[in-house]
Amino acid sequence: MKTIVIKSIAALALTLTAIPAAQAQLPDKQTVTDAYVYLLGRAIAIRQEHTDLKEPGIAYNVIKYNPAGSADFVNPNLDVAYLEAWIAVDDKTPVLLEVPEVKGRYYTAQILNEWGEVITNLNQRNYPSHPYGKFAFVAPGSTAEVQTNAVRIELHSHKAKLLGRVELKTDPAGAMALQKQFKLTPLGKPVIQSAAPMPNFGNKELIGVELFDNVDAVLASALDVSSIAPQMQEKAREIGRQAKNPTQREALDKLIKEEVVPQFLKYAVTKSGVFQNNWLATLGTGNYGADYWKRTSANLVGLWANANDEVIYFVATRDADGQPLNGSNDYVLEFSAANRPDAVVNAYWSVILVDVPDYRVVKNPLNRFNFNSDSGLKSEADGSLKILFASKPNAAVPESNWLPSAPGKGFSLTLRTYVPKDLVKRGEWFPPAIKRLK
Repeated sequence: MKTIVIKSIAALALTLTAIPAAQAQLPDKQTVTDAYVYLLGRAIAIRQEHTDLKEPGIAYNVIKYNPAGSADFVNPNLDVAYLEAWIAVDDKTPVLLEVPEVKGRYYTAQILNEWGEVITNLNQRNYPSHPYGKFAFVAPGSTAEVQTNAVRIELHSHKAKLLGRVELKTDPAGAMALQKQFKLTPLGKPVIQSAAPMPNFGNKELIGVELFDNVDAVLASALDVSSIAPQMQEKAREIGRQAKNPTQREALDKLIKEEVVPQFLKYAVTKSGVFQNNWLATLGTGNYGADYWKRTSANLVGLWANANDEVIYFVATRDADGQPLNGSNDYVLEFSAANRPDAVVNAYWSVILVDVPDYRVVKNPLNRFNFNSDSGLKSEADGSLKILFASKPNAAVPESNWLPSAPGKGFSLTLRTYVPKDLVKRGEWFPPAIKRLK
């Protein structure tokens, strides 16, 4: 009897090891979805780091000064002289940023961590006693000494992203001169870790199970300040362990591509902000707390989103009837005298037209791609403001207020409100619905 039991146990063990891997239970769909969305936010930032560092002449702690008014970007900001850099420090080596004195125009030096969270904005609103001058970036917990006349800024990890903006107003040359006065200098030779490994992927065909192949290296590359980072990172590591089994890997990839990605993309473009009048507002960006779904959405549709104290974006792709905007039609955006955008900002506002799905400006003989507070738009007799979006002028709107569109091609509008007033930040102000002229 004893021998029979031993043989039975041995046979059972042999049978268990022979169970096909396909029968091994995968994590439930929600766990896979949450882990994927969480890790994707970091992956998008890593992808951008790889992309940026491939550009000729670009390196860590080197500022890239973008040409003022250059439209050769996706959804460009044509209202500012723009500069950007990857800051890299080590425990002993700070990096110094010099910010020039800027008078009479909007400016900020936005500093973000490697997950897309805003660390700070260097400007007169946040640093009234030190609105310009020297700022020293140090590693977390670093005891490195900095100059006494420099404001000490502790980063969240050993790298950060710098985005600087100086408003052009009616003096682009002056803005460009100020742009070049932003200087970034490492105070030594910091030891810099290469960007974490990450396969390249597009925004429409998002990465599949490969996202989890180097999960430990990705998570170790930068601290996440989210309050739920520990549990989310364990979920991501568990999916990474599951993905090492070939059969489970295939099932995970199928789930991610057929269900998880479509669910996330729908959320990112329809539910990640506040929707009103067929405009999507980017409320709650810059700092996300436990809302990693919103953070990853912001990284996907507009990486390096700023905090709402600095700017709120409104994006529209449909008219008042819910139909997609199309360049073959004529549309008008009409603000009442009491609801004009200049009345709800403390800095300035702008609106830009770009085609879809490329999100590039529409070339036209006027080289007119956007309007802003300094565009000299003509008001109606009652103080209201009309803006026309069409392939040709329309007598219903002054020609000076016409933004050209491309016939037969879809387009998107982005309205930016810089240093918005409280009612905008509370979600109490939205642009009116875009009406099609018939």
